[in-house]
Amino acid sequence: MSAEKITTSSADGIASAARAASKGSQLPPVHLWDPTFCGDLDMRIARDGTWFYLGTPIGRFELVKLFSSILRKDGDKYFLVTPVEKVGIIVEDVPFVAVDFTVTGEGAEQELRFETHVGDFSHASAENPIRVVRDPASGEPAPYVHIRAGLEALIDRKSFYRLVDLGTHKKVKDQSWFGIVSLGEFFPIIPSNELEETD
Repeated sequence: MSAEKITTSSADGIASAARAASKGSQLPPVHLWDPTFCGDLDMRIARDGTWFYLGTPIGRFELVKLFSSILRKDGDKYFLVTPVEKVGIIVEDVPFVAVDFTVTGEGAEQELRFETHVGDFSHASAENPIRVVRDPASGEPAPYVHIRAGLEALIDRKSFYRLVDLGTHKKVKDQSWFGIVSLGEFFPIIPSNELEETD
Protein backbone atom coordinates (compact mmCIF):
# COMPACT_ATOMS: atom_id res chain seq x y z
CA MET A 1 0.00 0.00 0.00
CA SER A 2 1.18 3.50 -0.67
CA ALA A 3 1.63 5.94 2.21
CA GLU A 4 -0.17 8.54 0.12
CA LYS A 5 -3.63 8.19 1.58
CA ILE A 6 -5.66 5.61 3.47
CA THR A 7 -9.20 5.40 2.20
CA THR A 8 -12.35 5.48 4.28
CA SER A 9 -14.05 3.55 1.47
CA SER A 10 -15.20 0.00 2.13
CA ALA A 11 -15.64 -3.05 -0.06
CA ASP A 12 -19.40 -2.88 0.56
CA GLY A 13 -19.55 0.75 -0.55
CA ILE A 14 -17.51 0.07 -3.67
CA ALA A 15 -19.68 -2.95 -4.50
CA SER A 16 -22.89 -0.93 -4.10
CA ALA A 17 -21.60 1.81 -6.40
CA ALA A 18 -20.42 -0.79 -8.93
CA ARG A 19 -23.82 -2.51 -8.96
CA ALA A 20 -25.56 0.83 -9.47
CA ALA A 21 -23.27 1.65 -12.41
CA SER A 22 -23.47 -1.76 -14.08
CA LYS A 23 -25.61 -2.17 -17.19
CA GLY A 24 -26.69 -5.79 -17.41
CA SER A 25 -24.04 -8.09 -18.82
CA GLN A 26 -21.89 -5.30 -20.26
CA LEU A 27 -18.69 -4.25 -18.54
CA PRO A 28 -18.94 -0.82 -16.88
CA PRO A 29 -17.18 1.96 -18.86
CA VAL A 30 -14.44 2.47 -16.26
CA HIS A 31 -12.21 4.11 -18.88
CA LEU A 32 -14.70 7.00 -19.07
CA TRP A 33 -14.90 7.63 -15.33
CA ASP A 34 -12.58 10.12 -13.65
CA PRO A 35 -13.49 10.21 -9.96
CA THR A 36 -11.32 11.59 -7.17
CA PHE A 37 -8.67 9.20 -5.82
CA CYS A 38 -9.87 8.15 -2.37
CA GLY A 39 -6.77 6.28 -1.19
CA ASP A 40 -5.80 2.62 -0.93
CA LEU A 41 -8.17 -0.17 0.05
CA ASP A 42 -6.84 -3.20 1.95
CA MET A 43 -7.58 -5.48 -0.98
CA ARG A 44 -5.16 -7.78 -2.77
CA ILE A 45 -5.25 -10.15 -5.73
CA ALA A 46 -2.85 -13.06 -5.23
CA ARG A 47 -0.92 -14.62 -8.09
CA ASP A 48 -3.38 -17.52 -8.21
CA GLY A 49 -6.30 -15.09 -8.78
CA THR A 50 -7.66 -15.20 -5.22
CA TRP A 51 -9.05 -11.87 -4.01
CA PHE A 52 -8.44 -10.87 -0.38
CA TYR A 53 -10.12 -8.12 1.64
CA LEU A 54 -8.69 -7.19 5.05
CA GLY A 55 -6.51 -10.31 4.79
CA THR A 56 -9.43 -12.71 4.26
CA PRO A 57 -10.24 -14.43 0.94
CA ILE A 58 -13.42 -13.17 -0.71
CA GLY A 59 -15.43 -16.36 -1.05
CA ARG A 60 -18.36 -15.11 -3.10
CA PHE A 61 -17.74 -15.53 -6.83
CA GLU A 62 -20.38 -12.91 -7.70
CA LEU A 63 -18.57 -10.31 -5.59
CA VAL A 64 -15.17 -11.12 -7.10
CA LYS A 65 -16.68 -10.89 -10.59
CA LEU A 66 -18.24 -7.53 -9.71
CA PHE A 67 -14.96 -6.12 -8.42
CA SER A 68 -13.07 -7.46 -11.45
CA SER A 69 -15.50 -5.62 -13.74
CA ILE A 70 -14.49 -2.23 -12.27
CA LEU A 71 -10.76 -2.94 -12.20
CA ARG A 72 -8.54 -0.52 -14.07
CA LYS A 73 -4.80 -0.26 -14.59
CA ASP A 74 -3.30 3.23 -14.71
CA GLY A 75 0.42 3.09 -15.35
CA ASP A 76 1.78 0.28 -13.16
CA LYS A 77 -0.94 0.56 -10.51
CA TYR A 78 -4.35 -1.06 -10.17
CA PHE A 79 -7.56 0.60 -9.03
CA LEU A 80 -11.21 -0.16 -8.45
CA VAL A 81 -13.12 2.63 -10.16
CA THR A 82 -16.75 3.73 -9.85
CA PRO A 83 -18.34 6.98 -11.06
CA VAL A 84 -17.76 8.50 -7.60
CA GLU A 85 -14.53 6.99 -6.23
CA LYS A 86 -11.22 5.43 -7.17
CA VAL A 87 -9.28 3.25 -4.74
CA GLY A 88 -5.91 1.56 -5.07
CA ILE A 89 -5.49 -2.18 -4.58
CA ILE A 90 -2.51 -4.56 -4.64
CA VAL A 91 -2.06 -7.03 -7.49
CA GLU A 92 0.76 -9.50 -6.84
CA ASP A 93 1.30 -10.40 -10.50
CA VAL A 94 -1.61 -9.84 -12.90
CA PRO A 95 -5.31 -9.71 -11.94
CA PHE A 96 -6.64 -12.69 -13.87
CA VAL A 97 -5.88 -16.36 -14.40
CA ALA A 98 -6.70 -17.99 -17.75
CA VAL A 99 -8.10 -21.37 -16.73
CA ASP A 100 -9.10 -22.74 -20.14
CA PHE A 101 -9.15 -22.04 -23.86
CA THR A 102 -10.84 -23.31 -26.99
CA VAL A 103 -9.32 -23.78 -30.43
CA THR A 104 -11.04 -23.30 -33.76
CA GLY A 105 -9.53 -23.50 -37.22
CA GLU A 106 -6.09 -24.71 -38.24
CA GLY A 107 -2.79 -23.27 -39.40
CA ALA A 108 -2.89 -19.50 -40.02
CA GLU A 109 -6.66 -19.59 -39.43
CA GLN A 110 -6.28 -21.01 -35.93
CA GLU A 111 -8.06 -19.01 -33.22
CA LEU A 112 -7.53 -19.32 -29.48
CA ARG A 113 -10.26 -18.09 -27.13
CA PHE A 114 -9.23 -17.88 -23.48
CA GLU A 115 -11.51 -17.91 -20.45
CA THR A 116 -10.52 -16.40 -17.11
CA HIS A 117 -11.41 -17.56 -13.61
CA VAL A 118 -14.02 -14.78 -13.40
CA GLY A 119 -15.70 -15.63 -16.71
CA ASP A 120 -14.10 -13.08 -19.03
CA PHE A 121 -13.14 -14.13 -22.55
CA SER A 122 -10.33 -12.98 -24.82
CA HIS A 123 -9.33 -14.03 -28.34
CA ALA A 124 -5.54 -14.10 -28.64
CA SER A 125 -4.68 -11.62 -31.39
CA ALA A 126 -2.55 -8.58 -32.19
CA GLU A 127 -4.81 -6.62 -29.81
CA ASN A 128 -4.71 -9.36 -27.15
CA PRO A 129 -1.21 -10.82 -27.38
CA ILE A 130 0.29 -13.79 -25.61
CA ARG A 131 3.65 -13.14 -23.95
CA VAL A 132 6.00 -15.43 -22.08
CA VAL A 133 8.35 -14.25 -19.32
CA ARG A 134 11.21 -16.55 -18.35
CA ASP A 135 12.46 -16.66 -14.78
CA PRO A 136 16.11 -15.51 -15.00
CA ALA A 137 17.26 -18.07 -12.42
CA SER A 138 15.25 -21.19 -13.26
CA GLY A 139 14.26 -20.47 -16.87
CA GLU A 140 10.68 -21.41 -15.91
CA PRO A 141 8.18 -19.80 -18.32
CA ALA A 142 5.28 -17.64 -17.11
CA PRO A 143 2.79 -17.20 -19.97
CA TYR A 144 0.27 -14.35 -20.08
CA VAL A 145 -2.56 -13.28 -22.38
CA HIS A 146 -4.02 -9.78 -22.59
CA ILE A 147 -7.69 -9.64 -21.59
CA ARG A 148 -8.70 -5.98 -21.87
CA ALA A 149 -7.41 -2.44 -21.37
CA GLY A 150 -3.95 -3.39 -20.10
CA LEU A 151 -5.26 -6.18 -17.84
CA GLU A 152 -3.64 -9.58 -18.34
CA ALA A 153 -4.24 -13.16 -17.25
CA LEU A 154 -1.62 -15.67 -16.19
CA ILE A 155 -2.23 -18.78 -18.30
CA ASP A 156 -2.51 -21.73 -15.91
CA ARG A 157 -0.17 -24.71 -16.21
CA LYS A 158 -2.61 -27.19 -17.77
CA SER A 159 -3.62 -24.66 -20.43
CA PHE A 160 0.00 -23.81 -21.17
CA TYR A 161 0.81 -27.50 -21.71
CA ARG A 162 -2.08 -27.66 -24.17
CA LEU A 163 -0.75 -24.55 -25.93
CA VAL A 164 2.67 -26.16 -26.30
CA ASP A 165 1.03 -29.14 -28.01
CA LEU A 166 -0.33 -26.70 -30.62
CA GLY A 167 3.03 -24.97 -31.11
CA THR A 168 5.00 -24.52 -34.30
CA HIS A 169 8.37 -23.15 -35.37
CA LYS A 170 8.79 -19.86 -37.23
CA LYS A 171 11.63 -17.54 -38.11
CA VAL A 172 11.44 -14.16 -36.36
CA LYS A 173 14.17 -11.61 -37.14
CA ASP A 174 16.61 -14.24 -38.40
CA GLN A 175 16.02 -16.52 -35.40
CA SER A 176 13.86 -19.63 -35.27
CA TRP A 177 11.28 -19.59 -32.49
CA PHE A 178 8.81 -22.11 -31.16
CA GLY A 179 5.47 -20.44 -30.52
CA ILE A 180 1.74 -20.38 -31.03
CA VAL A 181 -0.51 -18.92 -33.74
CA SER A 182 -3.87 -17.24 -33.25
CA LEU A 183 -5.80 -15.06 -35.69
CA GLY A 184 -2.80 -14.83 -37.98
CA GLU A 185 -0.38 -13.68 -35.26
CA PHE A 186 2.63 -15.70 -34.14
CA PHE A 187 3.48 -15.47 -30.44
CA PRO A 188 7.02 -16.67 -29.59
CA ILE A 189 7.46 -18.91 -26.55
CA ILE A 190 11.09 -20.10 -26.65
CA PRO A 191 13.95 -20.05 -29.18
CA SER A 192 13.86 -23.26 -31.18
CA ASN A 193 17.44 -24.20 -30.29
CA GLU A 194 16.68 -23.90 -26.55
CA LEU A 195 13.61 -26.09 -26.95
CA GLU A 196 15.72 -28.74 -28.66
CA GLU A 197 18.20 -28.62 -25.75
CA THR A 198 15.40 -29.36 -23.26
CA ASP A 199 14.00 -32.32 -25.26
